[in-house]
Amino acid sequence: MLPPPPSPPPQGAMATGATNHAVPCSAGRPTKRNQRRNSASLSVRASSDANTVTLLDYGAGNVRSVRNAIRHLGFNIRDVRSPEDILSADRLVFPGVGAFGSAMDVLTRTGMADALREYIRRDRPFLGICLGLQLLFDSSEENGPVTGLGVIPGVVRRFDSSEGLIVPHIGWNALQINKDTQLLQGVDGHHVYFVHSYYALPSDANRDWISSTCNYGESFISSISMGNIQAVQFHPEKSGATGLSIFEKFLSPNSSGAKVPSHKKTSKLAKRVIACLDVRSNDNGDLVVTKGDQYDVRDHSSSKEVRNLGKPVELASQYYIDGADEVSFLNITGFRAFPLGDLPMLEVLRCASEKVFVPLTVGGGIRDFTDASGRYYSSLEVASEYFRSGADKISIGSDAVFAAEAYLQTGVKTGKSSLEQISRVYGNQAVVVSIDPRRVYAKSPDEVQFKTVKVSSKGPLGEEYAWYQCTISGGRDSRPIGAYELAQAVEELGAGEILLNCIDCDGQGCGFDIDLIKMVSDAVTIPVIASSGAGSVEHFSEVFEKTNASAALAAGIFHRKEVPILAVKEHLVDAGVEVRMQ
Repeated sequence: MLPPPPSPPPQGAMATGATNHAVPCSAGRPTKRNQRRNSASLSVRASSDANTVTLLDYGAGNVRSVRNAIRHLGFNIRDVRSPEDILSADRLVFPGVGAFGSAMDVLTRTGMADALREYIRRDRPFLGICLGLQLLFDSSEENGPVTGLGVIPGVVRRFDSSEGLIVPHIGWNALQINKDTQLLQGVDGHHVYFVHSYYALPSDANRDWISSTCNYGESFISSISMGNIQAVQFHPEKSGATGLSIFEKFLSPNSSGAKVPSHKKTSKLAKRVIACLDVRSNDNGDLVVTKGDQYDVRDHSSSKEVRNLGKPVELASQYYIDGADEVSFLNITGFRAFPLGDLPMLEVLRCASEKVFVPLTVGGGIRDFTDASGRYYSSLEVASEYFRSGADKISIGSDAVFAAEAYLQTGVKTGKSSLEQISRVYGNQAVVVSIDPRRVYAKSPDEVQFKTVKVSSKGPLGEEYAWYQCTISGGRDSRPIGAYELAQAVEELGAGEILLNCIDCDGQGCGFDIDLIKMVSDAVTIPVIASSGAGSVEHFSEVFEKTNASAALAAGIFHRKEVPILAVKEHLVDAGVEVRMQ
Protein backbone atom coordinates (compact mmCIF):
# COMPACT_ATOMS: atom_id res chain seq x y z
CA MET A 1 0.00 0.00 0.00
CA LEU A 2 1.30 3.42 -0.90
CA PRO A 3 1.60 5.75 2.06
CA PRO A 4 -0.76 8.69 1.80
CA PRO A 5 1.10 11.88 0.99
CA PRO A 6 2.04 13.76 4.14
CA SER A 7 1.37 17.44 4.24
CA PRO A 8 0.02 19.32 1.21
CA PRO A 9 1.76 21.51 -1.33
CA PRO A 10 0.42 25.04 -1.39
CA GLN A 11 -1.12 27.09 -3.77
CA GLY A 12 0.94 28.26 -3.26
CA ALA A 13 19.41 32.81 -4.25
CA MET A 14 22.23 31.80 -3.44
CA ALA A 15 24.95 34.33 -3.63
CA THR A 16 27.79 33.43 -1.41
CA GLY A 17 28.77 37.00 -0.74
CA ALA A 18 32.42 37.73 -0.21
CA THR A 19 31.57 39.54 3.00
CA ASN A 20 30.29 37.53 5.92
CA HIS A 21 27.23 39.59 6.92
CA ALA A 22 25.37 38.76 10.09
CA VAL A 23 21.64 38.35 9.61
CA PRO A 24 19.85 41.52 10.75
CA CYS A 25 17.16 41.05 13.36
CA SER A 26 14.14 42.91 14.65
CA ALA A 27 11.94 42.52 17.67
CA GLY A 28 11.46 38.90 18.60
CA ARG A 29 14.52 37.78 16.62
CA PRO A 30 17.97 36.90 17.99
CA THR A 31 20.01 40.11 17.89
CA LYS A 32 23.50 38.86 18.71
CA ARG A 33 25.58 36.16 17.12
CA ASN A 34 26.13 34.51 20.51
CA GLN A 35 22.41 34.19 21.16
CA ARG A 36 21.02 30.72 20.41
CA ARG A 37 17.69 28.99 20.76
CA ASN A 38 18.18 25.72 22.64
CA SER A 39 21.91 26.15 22.07
CA ALA A 40 22.86 23.18 24.21
CA SER A 41 20.89 20.71 22.12
CA LEU A 42 21.51 22.39 18.77
CA SER A 43 25.30 22.72 18.85
CA VAL A 44 26.60 20.50 16.05
CA ARG A 45 29.83 20.72 14.04
CA ALA A 46 29.43 21.22 10.32
CA SER A 47 30.30 18.40 7.93
CA SER A 48 33.03 18.90 5.34
CA ASP A 49 32.11 16.96 2.17
CA ALA A 50 32.55 19.54 -0.58
CA ASN A 51 30.55 17.46 -3.07
CA THR A 52 27.55 16.88 -0.83
CA VAL A 53 24.46 19.06 -0.48
CA THR A 54 22.03 18.67 2.41
CA LEU A 55 18.39 18.58 1.31
CA LEU A 56 15.45 19.26 3.63
CA ASP A 57 12.58 17.22 2.20
CA TYR A 58 9.83 16.74 4.76
CA GLY A 59 7.72 14.55 2.48
CA ALA A 60 5.13 16.73 0.76
CA GLY A 61 4.98 16.94 -3.01
CA ASN A 62 7.52 16.50 -5.76
CA VAL A 63 11.14 17.41 -4.97
CA ARG A 64 12.52 14.81 -7.39
CA SER A 65 13.33 17.61 -9.85
CA VAL A 66 15.42 19.41 -7.23
CA ARG A 67 17.30 16.19 -6.59
CA ASN A 68 17.79 15.66 -10.31
CA ALA A 69 19.09 19.20 -10.81
CA ILE A 70 21.60 18.79 -7.97
CA ARG A 71 22.80 15.43 -9.29
CA HIS A 72 22.88 16.75 -12.86
CA LEU A 73 25.45 19.29 -11.67
CA GLY A 74 27.61 16.53 -10.16
CA PHE A 75 26.74 16.76 -6.46
CA ASN A 76 25.64 14.14 -3.95
CA ILE A 77 22.64 14.58 -1.66
CA ARG A 78 22.41 14.07 2.08
CA ASP A 79 18.83 14.01 3.36
CA VAL A 80 17.84 15.67 6.61
CA ARG A 81 16.64 13.08 9.12
CA SER A 82 16.95 15.12 12.30
CA PRO A 83 17.52 18.73 13.46
CA GLU A 84 21.19 17.88 13.92
CA ASP A 85 21.48 17.13 10.20
CA ILE A 86 20.47 20.71 9.48
CA LEU A 87 23.07 22.17 11.82
CA SER A 88 25.87 19.98 10.45
CA ALA A 89 25.17 20.93 6.82
CA ASP A 90 27.77 22.73 4.72
CA ARG A 91 25.05 23.84 2.27
CA LEU A 92 21.34 23.45 2.88
CA VAL A 93 18.65 23.45 0.20
CA PHE A 94 15.04 23.76 1.37
CA PRO A 95 12.59 23.21 -1.54
CA GLY A 96 9.49 24.02 0.47
CA VAL A 97 6.26 22.53 -0.80
CA GLY A 98 2.88 22.24 0.87
CA ALA A 99 0.61 24.68 2.62
CA PHE A 100 2.33 27.23 4.88
CA GLY A 101 0.59 26.06 8.04
CA SER A 102 1.15 22.36 7.36
CA ALA A 103 4.82 22.96 6.70
CA MET A 104 5.28 24.93 9.92
CA ASP A 105 3.47 22.18 11.85
CA VAL A 106 5.91 19.57 10.54
CA LEU A 107 8.96 21.74 11.14
CA THR A 108 7.90 22.67 14.68
CA ARG A 109 6.85 19.14 15.65
CA THR A 110 10.17 17.65 14.50
CA GLY A 111 12.34 20.36 16.06
CA MET A 112 13.52 21.45 12.63
CA ALA A 113 12.07 24.96 12.93
CA ASP A 114 14.47 25.85 15.74
CA ALA A 115 17.33 24.15 13.88
CA LEU A 116 16.58 26.21 10.77
CA ARG A 117 16.51 29.44 12.76
CA GLU A 118 19.85 28.58 14.35
CA TYR A 119 21.43 27.53 11.04
CA ILE A 120 20.32 30.81 9.44
CA ARG A 121 21.43 32.84 12.48
CA ARG A 122 24.92 31.39 11.97
CA ASP A 123 24.81 32.69 8.38
CA ARG A 124 25.43 29.23 6.90
CA PRO A 125 24.84 28.74 3.14
CA PHE A 126 21.09 28.34 2.65
CA LEU A 127 18.87 28.24 -0.44
CA GLY A 128 15.10 28.26 0.05
CA ILE A 129 12.80 27.58 -2.89
CA CYS A 130 9.14 28.68 -3.23
CA LEU A 131 7.57 27.92 0.16
CA GLY A 132 11.15 27.73 1.43
CA LEU A 133 11.23 31.50 0.90
CA GLN A 134 7.78 32.21 2.30
CA LEU A 135 8.41 30.34 5.56
CA LEU A 136 11.25 32.74 6.41
CA PHE A 137 8.73 35.55 6.97
CA ASP A 138 6.78 36.45 10.11
CA SER A 139 3.45 35.02 9.04
CA SER A 140 1.13 33.98 6.22
CA GLU A 141 -2.53 34.66 5.56
CA GLU A 142 -2.91 31.20 3.96
CA ASN A 143 -5.56 29.51 6.12
CA GLY A 144 -4.38 31.82 8.84
CA PRO A 145 -2.79 33.96 10.01
CA VAL A 146 -0.08 31.33 10.61
CA THR A 147 3.23 32.17 12.28
CA GLY A 148 6.37 31.56 10.21
CA LEU A 149 10.06 31.21 11.10
CA GLY A 150 10.28 34.96 11.76
CA VAL A 151 13.67 35.45 10.13
CA ILE A 152 12.48 38.22 7.79
CA PRO A 153 9.88 40.83 8.76
CA GLY A 154 6.77 40.72 6.63
CA VAL A 155 3.57 38.93 5.68
CA VAL A 156 2.72 36.38 2.99
CA ARG A 157 -0.66 36.97 1.33
CA ARG A 158 -2.75 35.70 -1.58
CA PHE A 159 -2.90 37.32 -5.01
CA ASP A 160 -6.15 39.22 -5.47
CA SER A 161 -8.19 37.74 -8.34
CA SER A 162 -11.19 40.03 -7.80
CA GLU A 163 -10.09 42.37 -10.60
CA GLY A 164 -9.57 39.57 -13.13
CA LEU A 165 -5.98 38.61 -12.26
CA ILE A 166 -5.41 34.94 -13.12
CA VAL A 167 -4.51 32.99 -9.98
CA PRO A 168 -2.41 30.88 -9.45
CA HIS A 169 0.51 32.76 -10.96
CA ILE A 170 1.75 29.99 -13.27
CA GLY A 171 4.42 30.41 -15.89
CA TRP A 172 7.61 32.15 -16.93
CA ASN A 173 8.03 35.70 -15.65
CA ALA A 174 10.74 38.32 -15.59
CA LEU A 175 12.69 39.57 -12.57
CA GLN A 176 13.55 43.13 -11.62
CA ILE A 177 16.99 42.89 -10.01
CA ASN A 178 17.28 45.04 -6.85
CA LYS A 179 20.66 43.90 -5.53
CA ASP A 180 23.92 42.75 -7.10
CA THR A 181 24.26 39.12 -5.96
CA GLN A 182 26.32 36.28 -7.36
CA LEU A 183 23.28 34.05 -7.54
CA LEU A 184 21.37 36.28 -9.95
CA GLN A 185 24.30 37.28 -12.14
CA GLY A 186 23.29 36.75 -15.76
CA VAL A 187 19.60 36.24 -14.90
CA ASP A 188 18.54 39.70 -16.02
CA GLY A 189 16.93 39.36 -19.45
CA HIS A 190 15.67 35.83 -18.81
CA HIS A 191 12.38 34.36 -17.64
CA VAL A 192 12.15 31.99 -14.67
CA TYR A 193 9.32 29.64 -13.75
CA PHE A 194 6.78 30.53 -11.05
CA VAL A 195 3.83 28.55 -9.70
CA HIS A 196 2.16 29.99 -6.59
CA SER A 197 -0.94 31.71 -5.26
CA TYR A 198 0.71 33.41 -2.26
CA TYR A 199 3.55 35.91 -2.20
CA ALA A 200 5.74 37.86 0.21
CA LEU A 201 4.91 41.56 0.34
CA PRO A 202 7.80 44.06 0.04
CA SER A 203 8.02 46.67 2.81
CA ASP A 204 10.44 49.13 4.34
CA ALA A 205 11.15 46.61 7.09
CA ASN A 206 12.39 43.90 4.69
CA ARG A 207 13.82 46.15 1.95
CA ASP A 208 17.45 45.26 2.77
CA TRP A 209 16.71 41.57 2.19
CA ILE A 210 15.21 41.93 -1.29
CA SER A 211 17.47 40.97 -4.18
CA SER A 212 14.75 40.92 -6.86
CA THR A 213 11.07 41.55 -7.33
CA CYS A 214 8.55 40.41 -9.92
CA ASN A 215 5.42 42.12 -11.12
CA TYR A 216 2.19 40.16 -11.34
CA GLY A 217 -0.75 42.41 -10.65
CA GLU A 218 1.54 44.10 -8.14
CA SER A 219 5.18 43.89 -7.16
CA PHE A 220 6.16 40.95 -4.93
CA ILE A 221 9.42 39.56 -3.55
CA SER A 222 10.89 37.04 -5.98
CA SER A 223 14.21 36.52 -4.18
CA ILE A 224 16.03 37.55 -1.01
CA SER A 225 19.73 37.73 -0.19
CA MET A 226 21.59 38.54 3.00
CA GLY A 227 25.08 37.18 3.50
CA ASN A 228 24.88 33.45 2.84
CA ILE A 229 21.10 33.32 3.25
CA GLN A 230 19.33 33.17 -0.11
CA ALA A 231 15.84 32.18 -1.17
CA VAL A 232 13.76 32.39 -4.35
CA GLN A 233 10.02 32.34 -4.97
CA PHE A 234 10.47 30.81 -8.41
CA HIS A 235 11.61 27.25 -9.20
CA PRO A 236 15.19 27.13 -10.51
CA GLU A 237 14.88 23.36 -10.99
CA LYS A 238 12.08 24.06 -13.49
CA SER A 239 13.62 27.15 -15.09
CA GLY A 240 15.67 25.40 -17.75
CA ALA A 241 19.28 26.42 -18.37
CA THR A 242 18.81 29.67 -16.44
CA GLY A 243 17.66 27.75 -13.36
CA LEU A 244 20.50 25.24 -13.57
CA SER A 245 22.94 28.16 -13.75
CA ILE A 246 21.43 29.56 -10.53
CA PHE A 247 21.81 26.19 -8.81
CA GLU A 248 25.40 25.92 -9.99
CA LYS A 249 26.29 29.30 -8.50
CA PHE A 250 24.94 28.19 -5.13
CA LEU A 251 26.55 24.75 -5.20
CA SER A 252 29.89 26.02 -6.54
CA PRO A 253 30.40 29.52 -5.10
CA ASN A 254 33.56 30.08 -7.15
CA SER A 255 31.79 29.17 -10.38
CA SER A 256 30.18 31.76 -12.61
CA GLY A 257 27.62 29.17 -13.70
CA ALA A 258 26.83 28.17 -17.24
CA LYS A 259 26.56 31.09 -19.63
CA VAL A 260 22.97 31.52 -20.81
CA PRO A 261 22.69 33.85 -23.82
CA SER A 262 20.34 36.77 -23.27
CA HIS A 263 17.74 37.77 -25.84
CA LYS A 264 15.39 40.73 -25.86
CA LYS A 265 14.57 42.40 -22.57
CA THR A 266 11.98 40.49 -20.56
CA SER A 267 9.29 42.46 -18.77
CA LYS A 268 6.25 40.36 -17.87
CA LEU A 269 4.59 36.96 -17.73
CA ALA A 270 5.36 35.07 -20.94
CA LYS A 271 2.89 33.06 -22.93
CA ARG A 272 3.75 29.36 -22.77
CA VAL A 273 4.28 26.90 -25.63
CA ILE A 274 3.64 23.34 -24.44
CA ALA A 275 4.56 20.07 -26.13
CA CYS A 276 2.06 17.24 -25.53
CA LEU A 277 2.88 13.55 -25.82
CA ASP A 278 0.01 11.05 -26.02
CA VAL A 279 1.55 7.84 -24.68
CA ARG A 280 0.13 4.35 -25.09
CA SER A 281 1.19 0.78 -25.81
CA ASN A 282 1.11 -0.24 -29.46
CA ASP A 283 0.00 -3.63 -30.74
CA ASN A 284 3.44 -5.06 -29.93
CA GLY A 285 3.27 -3.91 -26.31
CA ASP A 286 5.82 -1.09 -26.73
CA LEU A 287 5.16 2.25 -25.07
CA VAL A 288 5.12 4.88 -27.85
CA VAL A 289 4.10 8.46 -28.50
CA THR A 290 1.10 8.58 -30.81
CA LYS A 291 -1.32 11.21 -32.14
CA GLY A 292 -5.01 11.05 -32.87
CA ASP A 293 -7.18 12.41 -35.63
CA GLN A 294 -10.26 13.58 -33.73
CA TYR A 295 -9.06 11.22 -30.97
CA ASP A 296 -8.54 8.17 -33.27
CA VAL A 297 -4.89 7.08 -32.86
CA ARG A 298 -4.90 4.29 -35.43
CA ASP A 299 -3.70 4.65 -39.02
CA HIS A 300 -6.42 4.88 -41.62
CA SER A 301 -4.46 2.42 -43.77
CA SER A 302 -5.30 -1.28 -43.97
CA SER A 303 -2.88 -2.04 -41.11
CA LYS A 304 -4.93 0.00 -38.58
CA GLU A 305 -1.85 0.09 -36.36
CA VAL A 306 -1.33 2.60 -33.56
CA ARG A 307 0.61 5.54 -34.98
CA ASN A 308 4.16 5.43 -33.64
CA LEU A 309 5.77 8.88 -33.56
CA GLY A 310 8.67 8.11 -31.24
CA LYS A 311 9.81 7.14 -27.76
CA PRO A 312 8.41 9.22 -24.89
CA VAL A 313 11.60 10.07 -22.97
CA GLU A 314 13.61 10.80 -26.12
CA LEU A 315 10.94 13.13 -27.51
CA ALA A 316 10.40 14.89 -24.18
CA SER A 317 14.16 15.48 -23.85
CA GLN A 318 14.34 16.87 -27.38
CA TYR A 319 11.41 19.20 -26.80
CA TYR A 320 13.13 20.53 -23.68
CA ILE A 321 16.26 21.23 -25.73
CA ASP A 322 14.11 22.82 -28.46
CA GLY A 323 12.64 25.30 -25.96
CA ALA A 324 9.28 23.86 -24.86
CA ASP A 325 8.06 25.67 -21.76
CA GLU A 326 6.37 22.55 -20.42
CA VAL A 327 5.98 18.91 -21.43
CA SER A 328 2.66 17.15 -20.94
CA PHE A 329 2.24 13.36 -20.96
CA LEU A 330 -1.23 11.92 -21.52
CA ASN A 331 -1.35 8.23 -20.65
CA ILE A 332 -3.93 6.72 -23.01
CA THR A 333 -2.65 3.15 -22.76
CA GLY A 334 -4.54 0.14 -21.48
CA PHE A 335 -2.34 0.25 -18.36
CA ARG A 336 -4.76 2.86 -17.03
CA ALA A 337 -6.97 0.01 -15.78
CA PHE A 338 -4.38 -0.30 -13.03
CA PRO A 339 -2.50 3.02 -12.75
CA LEU A 340 -0.35 2.04 -9.77
CA GLY A 341 0.83 -1.02 -11.66
CA ASP A 342 1.67 1.10 -14.68
CA LEU A 343 5.39 0.76 -14.15
CA PRO A 344 6.28 1.78 -17.74
CA MET A 345 4.54 5.15 -17.42
CA LEU A 346 6.00 5.80 -13.99
CA GLU A 347 9.42 4.94 -15.38
CA VAL A 348 8.84 7.38 -18.26
CA LEU A 349 8.26 10.14 -15.69
CA ARG A 350 11.30 9.18 -13.63
CA CYS A 351 13.60 9.11 -16.65
CA ALA A 352 12.16 12.28 -18.21
CA SER A 353 12.55 14.25 -14.98
CA GLU A 354 16.28 13.47 -15.02
CA LYS A 355 16.68 15.20 -18.39
CA VAL A 356 13.86 17.73 -18.59
CA PHE A 357 14.19 20.80 -16.36
CA VAL A 358 10.85 22.41 -17.18
CA PRO A 359 7.47 21.44 -15.68
CA LEU A 360 6.07 17.96 -16.39
CA THR A 361 2.34 17.22 -16.38
CA VAL A 362 0.81 13.74 -16.55
CA GLY A 363 -2.81 12.73 -17.07
CA GLY A 364 -4.80 9.56 -17.55
CA GLY A 365 -6.30 7.14 -15.05
CA ILE A 366 -6.08 9.41 -12.02
CA ARG A 367 -9.17 8.34 -10.14
CA ASP A 368 -10.38 6.12 -7.30
CA PHE A 369 -10.40 2.46 -8.28
CA THR A 370 -10.40 -1.09 -6.92
CA ASP A 371 -8.01 -3.67 -8.36
CA ALA A 372 -8.78 -7.29 -9.24
CA SER A 373 -7.91 -8.45 -5.73
CA GLY A 374 -10.40 -6.05 -4.16
CA ARG A 375 -7.78 -3.58 -2.93
CA TYR A 376 -9.11 0.00 -3.02
CA TYR A 377 -6.86 2.86 -4.11
CA SER A 378 -7.85 6.49 -3.71
CA SER A 379 -7.13 9.04 -6.39
CA LEU A 380 -4.87 10.71 -3.85
CA GLU A 381 -2.67 7.62 -3.70
CA VAL A 382 -2.52 7.46 -7.49
CA ALA A 383 -1.60 11.16 -7.79
CA SER A 384 0.96 10.80 -5.01
CA GLU A 385 2.76 8.08 -6.94
CA TYR A 386 2.86 10.26 -10.06
CA PHE A 387 4.23 13.19 -8.06
CA ARG A 388 6.90 11.01 -6.46
CA SER A 389 7.87 9.79 -9.92
CA GLY A 390 8.54 13.29 -11.21
CA ALA A 391 5.25 14.94 -12.18
CA ASP A 392 4.79 18.58 -11.24
CA LYS A 393 1.12 18.66 -12.17
CA ILE A 394 -1.52 16.01 -12.75
CA SER A 395 -4.38 16.28 -15.22
CA ILE A 396 -7.87 14.96 -14.42
CA GLY A 397 -10.48 14.36 -17.12
CA SER A 398 -13.59 12.20 -16.78
CA ASP A 399 -13.54 12.18 -12.99
CA ALA A 400 -13.66 15.98 -12.92
CA VAL A 401 -16.74 15.95 -15.17
CA PHE A 402 -18.62 13.71 -12.73
CA ALA A 403 -17.56 15.89 -9.79
CA ALA A 404 -18.71 19.05 -11.57
CA GLU A 405 -22.08 17.53 -12.49
CA ALA A 406 -22.69 16.54 -8.88
CA TYR A 407 -21.65 19.96 -7.62
CA LEU A 408 -23.91 21.81 -10.06
CA GLN A 409 -26.87 19.59 -9.09
CA THR A 410 -26.46 19.90 -5.33
CA GLY A 411 -24.37 23.02 -4.78
CA VAL A 412 -22.41 21.00 -2.21
CA LYS A 413 -18.67 20.43 -2.20
CA THR A 414 -18.31 16.98 -0.68
CA GLY A 415 -14.52 17.06 -0.60
CA LYS A 416 -14.52 13.43 -1.77
CA SER A 417 -13.89 13.85 -5.50
CA SER A 418 -10.40 13.25 -6.87
CA LEU A 419 -10.23 16.91 -7.86
CA GLU A 420 -11.04 18.14 -4.37
CA GLN A 421 -8.82 15.61 -2.57
CA ILE A 422 -5.72 16.23 -4.66
CA SER A 423 -6.19 19.99 -4.70
CA ARG A 424 -6.62 20.08 -0.93
CA VAL A 425 -3.43 18.09 -0.32
CA TYR A 426 -1.17 19.25 -3.13
CA GLY A 427 -2.59 22.69 -3.83
CA ASN A 428 -4.68 23.83 -6.77
CA GLN A 429 -1.59 24.84 -8.77
CA ALA A 430 -0.77 21.11 -9.07
CA VAL A 431 -4.16 20.14 -10.57
CA VAL A 432 -5.11 20.59 -14.22
CA VAL A 433 -8.59 19.69 -15.49
CA SER A 434 -8.69 18.46 -19.08
CA ILE A 435 -11.94 19.36 -20.88
CA ASP A 436 -12.87 17.46 -24.07
CA PRO A 437 -15.88 19.19 -25.67
CA ARG A 438 -17.59 18.72 -29.01
CA ARG A 439 -19.31 21.58 -30.85
CA VAL A 440 -23.13 21.38 -31.03
CA TYR A 441 -24.76 23.96 -33.31
CA ALA A 442 -27.97 25.79 -32.44
CA LYS A 443 -30.16 28.26 -34.31
CA SER A 444 -30.79 30.28 -31.17
CA PRO A 445 -29.32 30.47 -27.63
CA ASP A 446 -32.85 29.75 -26.36
CA GLU A 447 -32.73 26.21 -27.78
CA VAL A 448 -30.35 24.90 -25.06
CA GLN A 449 -29.87 25.38 -21.34
CA PHE A 450 -26.11 25.77 -21.64
CA LYS A 451 -23.97 28.75 -22.48
CA THR A 452 -23.81 29.35 -26.23
CA VAL A 453 -21.52 31.50 -28.32
CA LYS A 454 -22.09 33.17 -31.66
CA VAL A 455 -19.71 31.23 -33.90
CA SER A 456 -17.27 32.72 -36.39
CA SER A 457 -18.31 30.19 -39.05
CA LYS A 458 -21.91 29.09 -39.41
CA GLY A 459 -22.97 25.48 -38.94
CA PRO A 460 -23.95 23.05 -41.74
CA LEU A 461 -27.57 24.30 -41.68
CA GLY A 462 -26.64 27.94 -41.32
CA GLU A 463 -26.71 27.91 -37.51
CA GLU A 464 -25.15 31.01 -35.98
CA TYR A 465 -24.71 29.66 -32.45
CA ALA A 466 -23.11 26.68 -30.76
CA TRP A 467 -22.60 25.22 -27.32
CA TYR A 468 -19.78 22.87 -26.44
CA GLN A 469 -20.87 19.54 -25.00
CA CYS A 470 -18.36 17.87 -22.71
CA THR A 471 -17.34 14.24 -23.22
CA ILE A 472 -15.60 11.56 -21.19
CA SER A 473 -13.69 8.35 -21.93
CA GLY A 474 -11.57 9.88 -24.66
CA GLY A 475 -14.50 11.54 -26.40
CA ARG A 476 -16.56 8.38 -26.67
CA ASP A 477 -19.36 9.36 -24.28
CA SER A 478 -21.19 12.71 -24.20
CA ARG A 479 -22.38 14.28 -20.94
CA PRO A 480 -25.20 16.77 -20.19
CA ILE A 481 -22.88 19.63 -19.31
CA GLY A 482 -21.27 22.43 -21.33
CA ALA A 483 -17.61 23.44 -21.38
CA TYR A 484 -18.47 26.87 -19.95
CA GLU A 485 -20.39 25.38 -17.00
CA LEU A 486 -17.77 22.69 -16.42
CA ALA A 487 -14.91 25.19 -16.37
CA GLN A 488 -16.56 27.39 -13.76
CA ALA A 489 -17.51 24.40 -11.62
CA VAL A 490 -14.04 22.84 -11.55
CA GLU A 491 -12.51 26.18 -10.64
CA GLU A 492 -14.84 26.25 -7.63
CA LEU A 493 -13.84 22.68 -6.76
CA GLY A 494 -10.12 23.45 -6.72
CA ALA A 495 -8.69 23.20 -10.23
CA GLY A 496 -5.67 25.45 -10.76
CA GLU A 497 -5.56 25.28 -14.54
CA ILE A 498 -7.71 24.15 -17.48
CA LEU A 499 -6.49 22.24 -20.52
CA LEU A 500 -9.12 23.08 -23.13
CA ASN A 501 -9.30 20.62 -26.03
CA CYS A 502 -11.74 20.52 -28.93
CA ILE A 503 -12.68 17.21 -30.57
CA ASP A 504 -13.80 18.94 -33.77
CA CYS A 505 -10.38 20.57 -34.25
CA ASP A 506 -8.17 17.71 -33.04
CA GLY A 507 -5.62 16.71 -35.69
CA GLN A 508 -7.13 18.97 -38.33
CA GLY A 509 -4.37 21.59 -38.44
CA CYS A 510 -6.87 24.37 -39.16
CA GLY A 511 -6.24 26.37 -36.00
CA PHE A 512 -7.52 26.48 -32.44
CA ASP A 513 -11.24 26.92 -31.78
CA ILE A 514 -11.07 30.62 -30.96
CA ASP A 515 -14.79 30.84 -30.11
CA LEU A 516 -14.48 28.09 -27.49
CA ILE A 517 -11.21 29.31 -26.00
CA LYS A 518 -12.36 32.92 -25.69
CA MET A 519 -15.63 31.86 -24.05
CA VAL A 520 -13.91 29.71 -21.41
CA SER A 521 -10.85 31.89 -20.77
CA ASP A 522 -13.16 34.86 -20.16
CA ALA A 523 -15.29 32.82 -17.75
CA VAL A 524 -12.64 31.74 -15.23
CA THR A 525 -9.82 33.33 -13.24
CA ILE A 526 -7.42 30.37 -13.52
CA PRO A 527 -5.03 29.83 -16.46
CA VAL A 528 -6.42 28.21 -19.62
CA ILE A 529 -4.24 26.17 -21.98
CA ALA A 530 -5.47 26.20 -25.60
CA SER A 531 -5.27 22.80 -27.28
CA SER A 532 -6.32 21.02 -30.49
CA GLY A 533 -5.95 22.26 -34.05
CA ALA A 534 -2.55 23.96 -34.32
CA GLY A 535 -1.15 23.63 -37.82
CA SER A 536 1.04 26.69 -38.32
CA VAL A 537 2.94 29.33 -36.37
CA GLU A 538 0.18 31.83 -37.14
CA HIS A 539 -2.32 29.76 -35.18
CA PHE A 540 -0.33 30.40 -31.99
CA SER A 541 -0.24 34.18 -32.37
CA GLU A 542 -3.94 34.17 -33.27
CA VAL A 543 -4.99 32.37 -30.09
CA PHE A 544 -2.90 34.67 -27.90
CA GLU A 545 -4.12 37.83 -29.63
CA LYS A 546 -7.83 36.92 -29.67
CA THR A 547 -8.28 35.13 -26.32
CA ASN A 548 -7.07 35.21 -22.72
CA ALA A 549 -5.30 31.84 -23.05
CA SER A 550 -2.15 31.64 -20.93
CA ALA A 551 -0.58 28.85 -22.97
CA ALA A 552 -0.97 26.95 -26.22
CA LEU A 553 -0.33 23.23 -26.61
CA ALA A 554 0.47 21.18 -29.68
CA ALA A 555 1.46 17.62 -30.44
CA GLY A 556 1.39 16.28 -34.00
CA ILE A 557 3.01 19.26 -35.69
CA PHE A 558 5.95 18.95 -33.29
CA HIS A 559 6.19 15.14 -33.51
CA ARG A 560 6.15 15.16 -37.32
CA LYS A 561 8.60 18.10 -37.38
CA GLU A 562 6.19 20.14 -39.49
CA VAL A 563 6.57 23.18 -37.23
CA PRO A 564 9.58 23.48 -34.88
CA ILE A 565 9.06 24.94 -31.41
CA LEU A 566 11.72 27.55 -32.10
CA ALA A 567 9.85 28.70 -35.22
CA VAL A 568 6.69 29.16 -33.13
CA LYS A 569 8.53 31.29 -30.58
CA GLU A 570 10.36 33.38 -33.15
CA HIS A 571 7.05 34.10 -34.85
CA LEU A 572 5.45 35.07 -31.53
CA VAL A 573 8.32 37.46 -30.77
CA ASP A 574 7.87 39.06 -34.19
CA ALA A 575 4.13 39.34 -33.47
CA GLY A 576 4.82 41.21 -30.23
CA VAL A 577 3.90 38.31 -27.91
CA GLU A 578 6.28 37.87 -24.98
CA VAL A 579 7.69 34.34 -24.75
CA ARG A 580 10.66 32.69 -23.09
CA MET A 581 13.64 32.38 -25.43
CA GLN A 582 16.55 30.15 -24.53
